Amino acid sequence: MRSTREVIEDHLALRREHDLGADVERNYADDLLVMAKDGVFRGKDGIRKTARILQENLPDATYRYELLRVADDYALLGWSATAANGARTRHGADAFVVKDGLIAVQIIHYDVAPPD
Repeated sequence: MRSTREVIEDHLALRREHDLGADVERNYADDLLVMAKDGVFRGKDGIRKTARILQENLPDATYRYELLRVADDYALLGWSATAANGARTRHGADAFVVKDGLIAVQIIHYDVAPPD
C-alpha cells in the first residue's frame, strides 16, 4: 500500500501534468469528503467540481507548491498560483487525510486576488 507521502506526491505530479482524470482515479477514495469555502462535496464528482471551481477562479494558472508536511495519515500542502488573467492566490492551503492508500478527506482554502 502507498504511503501518505507517495499518494500526495503522485497527486501533485498529476496536477502538474494537468491530468485530473488520472489523479482522481488513482489517488482519491470513492467516498471522499471535500470541505472548501464553496461548500461540502462528496465522492470523485465532488473533487472534480472543486477543480472546476478552482479553474474558474484561477483560469490557466501556474501553481507553486511551497510546503509539504506529512505525518502518519495526514498531509498539509501550502501553495500559491497566478492565473493567465493576472488573478492570484498567495497563500492557498490543502489538508489531507489518507486512508488505505487513497485521499479520504481534503480540506481546501484559498483566496483569490483580482488582476492588478
